[in-house]
Amino acid sequence: MKRVRIIFLLSALLPGLFAAAQRDTIKNKSVDITSSFRPELKSSAKINFNATPPTADTAKPRLQYDIPNPNLLFAYQPGSLKPLALQIDSIGRFTNSNYIKAGFGSLRTPFVQGGFSFGDGTNAGLNIYAKHVSSQGKEDYKDFSNTDVKLTGYYKTAKNLEWNASLGMKMDKTYKYGFEPKPQSFPNDSLRQSFQTLSARVNMHNIHTTEFGLDYSPVISMNFFNDNLKNHESNTYIDLPLQKNFGDEVSINLGVTFDLTRLAPKDKTLEKINNNMWYISPSILYHTSTLRLQGGIRPSWDDGQFKMFPNILAEVGTDDQRFTFQAGWTGYLRKTSYQYLASQNPWLWMPTYLRNTWIEERYAGFKGSIGDHFTYSGKVAFNKLNNQPLFINDTAAAGDGKSFNVVYADRINVLNLGGELGYNVEEKFSVLTSLHFNQYTGIKGQQKAWGMLPLEFNTAMRLQVIKDLWVKGDLFAWSGPRYLKKDGTDGKLGGAFDLNAGLEFRITKNLNLWTQFNNIFNKEYQRWNQYPVYGFNFVGGIIYSFDQKN
Repeated sequence: MKRVRIIFLLSALLPGLFAAAQRDTIKNKSVDITSSFRPELKSSAKINFNATPPTADTAKPRLQYDIPNPNLLFAYQPGSLKPLALQIDSIGRFTNSNYIKAGFGSLRTPFVQGGFSFGDGTNAGLNIYAKHVSSQGKEDYKDFSNTDVKLTGYYKTAKNLEWNASLGMKMDKTYKYGFEPKPQSFPNDSLRQSFQTLSARVNMHNIHTTEFGLDYSPVISMNFFNDNLKNHESNTYIDLPLQKNFGDEVSINLGVTFDLTRLAPKDKTLEKINNNMWYISPSILYHTSTLRLQGGIRPSWDDGQFKMFPNILAEVGTDDQRFTFQAGWTGYLRKTSYQYLASQNPWLWMPTYLRNTWIEERYAGFKGSIGDHFTYSGKVAFNKLNNQPLFINDTAAAGDGKSFNVVYADRINVLNLGGELGYNVEEKFSVLTSLHFNQYTGIKGQQKAWGMLPLEFNTAMRLQVIKDLWVKGDLFAWSGPRYLKKDGTDGKLGGAFDLNAGLEFRITKNLNLWTQFNNIFNKEYQRWNQYPVYGFNFVGGIIYSFDQKN
């Protein structure tokens, strides 16, 4: 029994021992793993963008410049009709930005002028200018006074726009001293001739050409004019120019202009005078560095009457602008208003009707420069003037001819020859000389071109002698115009030869002394029949500059 239990026990232990022996054998042949497998995708091929370097541009850039030429060939206009020889500043307006200029002279002549500037000079600014001058002649009633005040301002916006505006007031007073025979006695009120003008102007234009190639500059201005007899006139001018640019060489212009006038006489029984005109100016412009061509028309309506004017211009020059040939055939309307007529001859009666002048010009000329200092220009023109206003002495009413009536020539043909020479050395020396000859033919509606100058000569000079000393002067001469005598025949006034000179020198940083001499030759001449100008006269004073930096 004991033996059976021993055998049964051995039978239970043998499988365990066999399994242990087997485990030891596997362990000795095992493989130890020291790293795990990490699957990865193969990198995809990438597209490499390699920039191609630009081709070197060795061509010289072609830049377009539009530089105004200092030689100005103006359309024909009658000569400046100054009643008196006194011209305080013959060269031009004083240029300091904040200053007062004051003086006194012979003929009991007070003179006050001032200019002030405000703003940053770039985005916004305001300028104030004022002037007053008057004189009393040695002869009875030979007096005059002039007062002028003007405010101008500008403002640039962030939207590529610049606004410009101005307000002005002007007062002119003189007397009708040209009566004959002399002496005679008149009440001052019966001889006084005074005019007042209030003006306002607003303009807006784009600073840079728009993304659509447009340039625009609309303008509206209004003038209110009246005299001492309480005659009133209003003038409204609206100009709407528009230019479309196609690249740097081709442009299309389209402008519309309105010019409206209403004259109301003091006498309420008289009908008010309406004088309105308007026109459009379509044209095509082609310009390069050596060529400028403009072709267009100017359809115009003058108080409802239609007139088609040409507008053809051409300029051909050298690359350096040393020589330019000009030619053109153009026409336009020139407004005739009471205000315009009084600016030409202040001793007139108020006109009873108004007719605008139709001007047509055919011209050819040249302009250019030699070296860096010398400029020149010349022109020959054949002009046709319709409805040209002229002035004749009124000898019917009082018989003394001291007042002028406005008459019109239905047509005047004008041959104009003109030339200009200039020489300039920085700001140290400048001289400009011009000569204009006018021959009047084919006159219809009047016997002669009353009051129009046949020959004009002008020279202006400015010289800086030393650092703080300037000399300036001007010489003007003309051949006398025709005038209508009391017996109906025509006469011719004598010519004029007038020399003015001025001197200015600095005594401190902010203070200058100045003097002006007029009609140095003391020559008596007449721009209008029976109205001799002043003889020799002078005026002098000081100039104080508030912000002189030099």
